[in-house]
Amino acid sequence: MDTVWMLRNGAFSPVSSEKQGGTPSRFTLWGVVNVTPDSFFDGGRHPSFESAFSHARRLAADGARILDLGGASSRPGAGDVPVEDEMRRVLPLVRALSEGRGRRTPPDTLLSVDTWRAKVAAAVLEAGADIVNDISACLWEPELSDVLAQYRPGYVLMHCRRGATPGTMQNDPHYDDVVEDVMRFFEERMNAMVKAGLPEQNIILDPGIGFGKSAEHNCLLLSGMERLFGFGRPVLLGVSNKSLFGDLLGLDVNRRIESTNVCSALLAARGVTHHRVHDVASARRALTLAEHFTPWKD
Repeated sequence: MDTVWMLRNGAFSPVSSEKQGGTPSRFTLWGVVNVTPDSFFDGGRHPSFESAFSHARRLAADGARILDLGGASSRPGAGDVPVEDEMRRVLPLVRALSEGRGRRTPPDTLLSVDTWRAKVAAAVLEAGADIVNDISACLWEPELSDVLAQYRPGYVLMHCRRGATPGTMQNDPHYDDVVEDVMRFFEERMNAMVKAGLPEQNIILDPGIGFGKSAEHNCLLLSGMERLFGFGRPVLLGVSNKSLFGDLLGLDVNRRIESTNVCSALLAARGVTHHRVHDVASARRALTLAEHFTPWKD
């Protein structure tokens, strides 16, 4: 599969191979901007609006076509964050980045917000966000599906364990067949979202690497990634600096950039077109090599 997917008017649509900002033509880089004190990799690095705004601009300059903004950590073991705190952290950033497109960031920069809350989603979409990145698949707060149907943004549908929250997701995760379970989950939740009023073409799939899964589960999912293409939707890979590299290679969280880029390039060569990363500049180099060294059909 070597389709290029771009977000236009809320829909992830296949287009001919073309440059997407500074990103290699076949791939879209999502730059992570966490305005949180406790995210697993960069918690506390950008606690203020000024720091987060500067970091977002730098990621866009490095080649991130999508900036993924988070105001509440979703790392395994994370506690809940009051909606007011999440809103306070992320909403001013969305407004400033939206108003600055074409001046402070490239004009085609898109804004994604990592939230599962309906109130936060409605506020950031009203403020100019383009995508809702939801780790809950609308299961934690069903009202979110109404917001999505109203605004029709791009939507990241991520696999999550039913009944689990960030605080409990890593408590003895079990699957009879993790790839089959993820496939069934996506089919069910996509049907539910479309029935609620969100167009299917607005959905991008995220298998949720590291969310309620052991190292073995993660490896099985990554090995079977092509099966997810059967839904006809683009896939977002989120492996950046995750514990998988600690489990497999014994690397602490500050030594996983190289492993992230190797994994991203390997999966890119197999057809994964969207990559969510912390270090955009190095990921861009890895994807550039994947683009040049892969025998694309076209």
